[in-house]
Amino acid sequence: MTRMTTAEATVAALIAHGLDTIYALPGVHNDYLFDALFKAGDRLRTVHTRHEQAASLMALGAALATGKPQAYTVVPGPGLLNSATGLLTAYGTNAPVLGLIGHIAQSAIGRGFGHLHEIRDQAGIIARLADFTARIRTPAEAPGKVADAFRAMKTGRPGPAVLECAIDVWGRSGPVPSITAPAPMPAPVIDEDAILAAAKRLGSAQRVLIVAGGGAQDASPEVTELSQMLQAPVMAFRRGRGVLDARNPFSVTLPLGHELWGEADAVLAVGTRLFYGFHQWGIDSELSIIRVDADPEEPERCRTPAVALIGDSAPILRSLIGVLPAHNQARASRRGEMQERQAKLRNRLSKLAPQLGYLDAIRAELPDDGILVEDVTQLAFAARLAYPVYGPRTFISPGYQDPLGWGYATALGVQDARRDVPVVLISGDGGFLFTGAELATAVHHRIPLVAVVFNDSAYGNVRRIQEERFGNRIIASNLTNPDFVRYAESFGAVAEKARDPEGLRAALKRGFARRDGPTLIEVPVGPLPSPWEFINLPRVRGRRQ
Repeated sequence: MTRMTTAEATVAALIAHGLDTIYALPGVHNDYLFDALFKAGDRLRTVHTRHEQAASLMALGAALATGKPQAYTVVPGPGLLNSATGLLTAYGTNAPVLGLIGHIAQSAIGRGFGHLHEIRDQAGIIARLADFTARIRTPAEAPGKVADAFRAMKTGRPGPAVLECAIDVWGRSGPVPSITAPAPMPAPVIDEDAILAAAKRLGSAQRVLIVAGGGAQDASPEVTELSQMLQAPVMAFRRGRGVLDARNPFSVTLPLGHELWGEADAVLAVGTRLFYGFHQWGIDSELSIIRVDADPEEPERCRTPAVALIGDSAPILRSLIGVLPAHNQARASRRGEMQERQAKLRNRLSKLAPQLGYLDAIRAELPDDGILVEDVTQLAFAARLAYPVYGPRTFISPGYQDPLGWGYATALGVQDARRDVPVVLISGDGGFLFTGAELATAVHHRIPLVAVVFNDSAYGNVRRIQEERFGNRIIASNLTNPDFVRYAESFGAVAEKARDPEGLRAALKRGFARRDGPTLIEVPVGPLPSPWEFINLPRVRGRRQ
């Protein structure tokens, strides 16, 4: 037993679990925690932000880019609520984000005295944002509670966890048991009978479609091999992009996936909710669905699948690959068919030419392993359909929460965690200013993120809907903006304006070469063509669930 404060024991446990960075905004409730972080020095680097939302979003970006647990810390009450967007989106994207949240004095919790930052039932609020939450009450509890949180983030469906600690507990000293690195997680047991059943169904199917979601990001080699074995296209919309290299003609996005869904007789769904298939495109008895999911409750949520394979996708698919050849029929190559279909889709998407020109410029300058982060904006909607993604974790999307303005702070976390590769954010002028003040964080911590702000002086998607569906009754969608170049320069960032795709390419080249601080590129744009006909697609079979 070693005598430590609760804060020191917590920090030591975080380090033992492999954490090397914490994103943070300090405050009186967490003073002793920050003192412990100071003492940890380079073993646990502290990156502080200008808003609590940015602290949680930077941790989220780092988690999505690396697949590894990341942490942030803020004060209770307003601090927690400001950070809730990051927790909510971490839950929606299955990202292992640990929140360390301060609290009022332990004896006052739940008594409604009106302490600074007191919030009614803080633990209850947190429980609706994260699957695991606990309060550290003594120094001796800290290592075990940290271990429980890390275990929860890795068990079943990944996701966020939260640990609370009261203002008068962080600094309390006491005996603490030895803190050691956690033992490796036991290998999950794979249901061999279910593997065999899946192999038989897939092997006998004539036209297999693989649907890859965020849960397939760590199974790219396996998905690629199965695609080849089954001559199966792999459809991904946002979170599954890059699981199959977009240069492979079998890698398809939503519009072509919609066509293939209507033709398929079997779907192998890997780490995906299958939202579009179940809720928009329809389902019938002619379609056999095999689901691979870490969450045992997910496969039955909409419709009982033909086979459910529960666990991490990579080992399950590797086991399936071992069994499939004995049951797989001889298959003619579909490569020529898929090349022809891809060409036809590109022709259909040509109506999005303004967006595609800028996306092509980004792809031309961003290295193969460079990372694109999308905010909720016109260019991002087109990117989900047409931007070529070459590898896992190189297209960072917010998933079904789609929180407007998450982009800049999240991309900062991506770039901070992956300083070995260039990262580019695509954002609109509306969303950028949600966390644009984090330019100060980027400059202070010398984070070399390149942000491209497409400026149409509006919440452009909202304005277009008002024009097209509501008789041009425009309300609350036009914006007054700063001069974005001067705005960025006022923080000490490098900034410039690009007026066309060629200008953007040149600006990106300069930005990616600059590795000692952030770059902002403003691109003025007019109204952009609507992408929604390629996203809101009709039912093609059976019935909706």
